[in-house]
Amino acid sequence: MELVIFALIAALIGWLIVIYNHLVRDRNRVLAAWSDINVQLKRRYELIPKLVEVVKGYSRYEESLFSDLTKLRNSSQQVFQPEKKGRIEGQLGVKIDGLFAIAEDYPDLKAGGQFLSLQQNLSLVESDIQLARRYYNGAVRNLNTRIDSFPDLLIARKLGFEQAELFELEPSLEHESPKWSE
Repeated sequence: MELVIFALIAALIGWLIVIYNHLVRDRNRVLAAWSDINVQLKRRYELIPKLVEVVKGYSRYEESLFSDLTKLRNSSQQVFQPEKKGRIEGQLGVKIDGLFAIAEDYPDLKAGGQFLSLQQNLSLVESDIQLARRYYNGAVRNLNTRIDSFPDLLIARKLGFEQAELFELEPSLEHESPKWSE
């Protein structure tokens, strides 16, 4: 009888350890995925001032757009919550589209090697951001499902595991594809 009780206690402890380890693994995936998003956003932030400078040389009439781009870029760098960052990044994407729309009015600018290189790099970064965002949101979904699922929720809540936020762009912007040409 003692052996059965000992086996049940050992099984219970083993089960608790497995659940805890899965929760830790999923939380670490979320943190790593968020780090990947930040790496891609930093690449984007580095390209924006270069792109603004190239376009500024052709169009001095768009100072408000250039100013808005700089403000949004700086704001996004200061925000660390996925929901707020997603809202700002959505606005930043609209302003970048506006910058490319200006470039459409200047054939010499569009044909310039520096502009084309920046445009291609930004397009690659945007694609990488999208991939990193999908991976992050998948990792968040897995963690949140585990936290909400029985029996894991019994351990997760007692040990302080919390739901993670999805990284979503503004709904009206999320489904729009970039408007710049390559």
